[in-house]
Amino acid sequence: MSEAAFTWPVRVYWEDTDAGGVVYYANYLKFLERARSEWLRALGIGQAELAERDGILFVVRRVEADYLRPARYDDALTVACRLAEVGRASLEMTQAIRCDDVVLLTARVRVACVTAGQIKPARIPAHVLERFAT
Repeated sequence: MSEAAFTWPVRVYWEDTDAGGVVYYANYLKFLERARSEWLRALGIGQAELAERDGILFVVRRVEADYLRPARYDDALTVACRLAEVGRASLEMTQAIRCDDVVLLTARVRVACVTAGQIKPARIPAHVLERFAT
């Protein structure tokens, strides 16, 4: 597993904010999801392909988030994710959202591997685990 964090840029749009121009709390979860999805894509792992070829999906099982500072309309954010732990059927990710050098949010996200049809726990395929090791 790489110690380096993967980062993904996100711009805050008007639709992401509340009436005060501050990012609505649930939208931070969308930003975290985008970074995790792009991390998988950067590793050469397509989620649609995993569902079709391997019959599995990655789904969020648990999120612990600490909201430290607000993001505002038009902020340029950087969303980071780092693989902290790999199990047979789950991943633990640490994530952070920053604006410039200021940390706005930290999170720990447990992602489960499940069957695409029945949504039951499934082992992470070997070819996916190999990508995580790079």
